Amino acid sequence: MNTVDWLSRLIAFDTTSRYSNVQLIDCVDEYLRGLGLQPWRAWNADQSKANLFVTLPAHDGNITGGTVLSGHTDVVPVDGQQWTSDPFQADIRDGKLYGRGACDMKGFIAACLNMVPQALQTKLREPIHLALSYDEEIGCLGAPVMLNQLQQHGLSPTQCIVGEPTSMQMVVAHKGINVFSCKVHGHSAHSSLTPQGVNAIDYAARIIVFLQGLGKQLQTQHEQDAAFDVPFSTLNVGRIRGGTAVNIIPNECELQFDYRNLPTMNTDAVLLPLKAYLQELIQEMQQVHGDATIVLKQLEQVPAMQSVEGNALYTLIEALVDEQQRSKVAYATEGGHFQLAHMDTVICGPGSIVQAHKADEYIALSQLVRCDRFLQQLLQTFS
Repeated sequence: MNTVDWLSRLIAFDTTSRYSNVQLIDCVDEYLRGLGLQPWRAWNADQSKANLFVTLPAHDGNITGGTVLSGHTDVVPVDGQQWTSDPFQADIRDGKLYGRGACDMKGFIAACLNMVPQALQTKLREPIHLALSYDEEIGCLGAPVMLNQLQQHGLSPTQCIVGEPTSMQMVVAHKGINVFSCKVHGHSAHSSLTPQGVNAIDYAARIIVFLQGLGKQLQTQHEQDAAFDVPFSTLNVGRIRGGTAVNIIPNECELQFDYRNLPTMNTDAVLLPLKAYLQELIQEMQQVHGDATIVLKQLEQVPAMQSVEGNALYTLIEALVDEQQRSKVAYATEGGHFQLAHMDTVICGPGSIVQAHKADEYIALSQLVRCDRFLQQLLQTFS
């Protein structure tokens, strides 16, 4: 099978994050074992989802060190989207291959699987590893589980290429994602007796206004990096729910927000002032009712990926791509996790991020050709 064949096969597995990815993993596992390789799995807690890791040894049998080619197997939902073709059946038209996950990011996985037989015929001076993960789209949950098991398998890769869609250009840094829930627990009363209640929605609204102010401070008073399309860290309140009826003072309200930080910033710029403000609100609320409170909880944390001066991997990739620009992006990937695992990491893969998560997601066939050529050149570099 070639890369297009592999991509068509991978798209046919509905690996939306709410479902299992094990059928896809079984398919890839069987293929790799048929080539004489020994892939291993790192499971989630209930074993409904699996990461798959396989090593293509160096010509002398060495499996330590080497380069990881990383891709996530899960895709985002198609709910509510109007597709012109079945999202889980590859459809080729006008030089493009349509299907959920075509660019994000089964295209890269397909190219890697297509490359494996050629890699096994190449006299590699260092190993190549293929890492397929679960649940990237809902917080990069799978990759850390897999990375935690590398040592027990005697593996210590030194660098990683994450094949997210970058139009085969090199990305050297991305922001982190921190998602928080803020639950306001007030006190109910009849809406005509407002002094007797603690209106959770009112307090949630005040928190939102405070977060808006923090967001402006991130833009004007904290560090910036002009290499990012959005050069500062950002805050966004994305969800809010609360109340039961218009004539009842609401006793519950929850808001959720995300903080996307530059690689050089942590959560202190947001959490320290926010926690102080929440404490002020709690004291005010408890003057009316002693049980009223506010609970702040972190739901997700995806580490940023930093650019590193003098990174030899950058020089390697620059020789393989058409444009030598070192880009930085606002979206997050698993790259930060690989970097924390002491691997030099870049993001480089086929397809455009503009097409990701949309109805009629597609990848240009020319991008798959370019990725195949990239991987062939990579093999030559390692031979």
